[in-house]
Amino acid sequence: MAENPIILPGGQTLYLQKYEVTVAEWNACHADGGCDLQLRAAQGRQEHDLPATGLSYVDVQQYLAWINNRTNGSFRLPTITEWNYAARDVMPEKPDPLFTDPSLTWASAYLVENTTPRALKTKGQFSTSAEGVVDLDGSVWEWTQDCYTGQGEALDEEKCPAYYVAGEHEAVIPFLVRDPARGGCAVGSPPAHLGLRLVSDKPV
Repeated sequence: MAENPIILPGGQTLYLQKYEVTVAEWNACHADGGCDLQLRAAQGRQEHDLPATGLSYVDVQQYLAWINNRTNGSFRLPTITEWNYAARDVMPEKPDPLFTDPSLTWASAYLVENTTPRALKTKGQFSTSAEGVVDLDGSVWEWTQDCYTGQGEALDEEKCPAYYVAGEHEAVIPFLVRDPARGGCAVGSPPAHLGLRLVSDKPV
């Protein structure tokens, strides 16, 4: 976990994993029978240095169930609000729009986004927050626990069709999608890679 917890605006304390879950950590779940998907690091890359990516929301839930069972822990995904607050001091400021006409908002977003390198890099290549959380501004978008319905109405969690992922910008990804280039919606370019970071409401 990161060196220091995050104190949310309401006073709650949140503990974040320092780095995203790695390929090696993920494959420990697979080897133990907890995760169906096995990951492979690209040639020349080390499993313990590379974020686990290509993960759907269903995959992530398998990992959460496994790690909590193995550690008797209380790990979960962050909410989109928690994630944004954790990343508040490392995300680049949003540039001024290139066009003021509301009908051209899409054009502004398309032209000024995609500032994060999209190639998958080893952990520790991006910024570190004041609390010691690393790579929030990296090329991996992280799953959150927040459901997106498109209507703003309550929905049974077991029937949620898509969830928010957080990174350079917020995006909405269907729960079965592993490759964000093939599904999902966001303003501007799609997320580059889908991974996860554990959080806990209790000290770990």
